[in-house]
Amino acid sequence: MRRSPILAAVLSLILAGLGQIYNGQVTKGALFIVAQLINTALTAILIGWVLMPLVGLWAIIDAYVTAKRNNAKRTW
Repeated sequence: MRRSPILAAVLSLILAGLGQIYNGQVTKGALFIVAQLINTALTAILIGWVLMPLVGLWAIIDAYVTAKRNNAKRTW
């Protein structure tokens, strides 16, 4: 099934991991969600403020690239 790379990226923008779940990578999506929950807790000691946007950006890019790669595999 073809997945929209833009939609995957937007879902990960809303919540890191949603784009991965949309792409069918449930475990990876859950790990991104857990990582962001930990980063949210780490904002109390400031490191979370650095890690949260980095992990979020990583999730967005990963969701987009994965959707494009999976679509290319399904194209004859």
